[in-house]
Amino acid sequence: MRAVEAKAFGGPEVLTVTEVADPTAGPGEVVVEVAAADVMFLDVVLRSGSGVDFFPVTPPYVPGGAVAGVVRAVGAGVDASWIGRRVATATAASAVGGGKPVGGYAERALAKAEALTVIPEGVDFTQAAALVHDGRTALTVAEVAGIGPDSRVLITAAGGGVGTLLVQVAKAAGATVVAAARGRAKLQLAQRLGADAVVDYSEPDWTDRVRSALGGAGVDIVFDGAGGDLGSRALATMARGARIIGFGNAAGGFADFDHEDAAARDITIVGLLELTKSDIDWEPALGRALASVAAGRLEVVVGQTFPLDRASAAHAAIEARTAVGRTVLTV
Repeated sequence: MRAVEAKAFGGPEVLTVTEVADPTAGPGEVVVEVAAADVMFLDVVLRSGSGVDFFPVTPPYVPGGAVAGVVRAVGAGVDASWIGRRVATATAASAVGGGKPVGGYAERALAKAEALTVIPEGVDFTQAAALVHDGRTALTVAEVAGIGPDSRVLITAAGGGVGTLLVQVAKAAGATVVAAARGRAKLQLAQRLGADAVVDYSEPDWTDRVRSALGGAGVDIVFDGAGGDLGSRALATMARGARIIGFGNAAGGFADFDHEDAAARDITIVGLLELTKSDIDWEPALGRALASVAAGRLEVVVGQTFPLDRASAAHAAIEARTAVGRTVLTV
């Protein structure tokens, strides 16, 4: 079968389509004929050679931690009725808070039967692949945050896959939403999805603009998908007693929060480690996200798709910060 391998650590050009052996389902596993594969920022980071202390990949390897497609074979102990069903799933090697996001950029991929979620009618493979990580993350962190009808919410990286979903989820909960992103296209998208105000965080005074958009009031909840300095600076927008959920590093590394300042203002910081090491059950959120899309309550923004043999172009778009919403490979 065809698969994309990262032949070495380096730029997008190290991604090469090659012929590899078909996967064989082991006990508790299935083989999915892949129709769409999710492309994460993490895939780009690992391909460059960064982050391997946390996700120990070694070239050559096949990137990709999530796929959507049709089950074609099952291993020992798996109900044969899965064969022929449309599913969205993490790959067998991938897991929340552990594992490695590998095996997805291929015509066929292994998955654990326990991780399979049936794709409902009205949802296509591209949308489903985009939700495996983003849908679970958005719905889970929104639940952790406890958004209420009077909440003032700031969402960083609001033009990305998780951010576009969170804008909609927060608005549906009745919150006042300020969306922060970089560039007109992403800000216009956030507005279309329901954000009450948008702020370009490439502007030096963006934190002041967030408060100004709220009439001088501070933010109650921050969903930080940007990380880095942008995430750290988000503390300046927050009201006393607020909480920040830091789950992303699109700006380069996770945010280094001023914990002393946060404690003085009774601000609660929940980082990715706390989220993934907690007793949160992440799996049901994917089913809820797919159901919401099928019912028309949630829009999946897949800003760009690339065929399997152009995986390098998909990575280049993410690195250039031109990608909007989720990026997906079609097979």
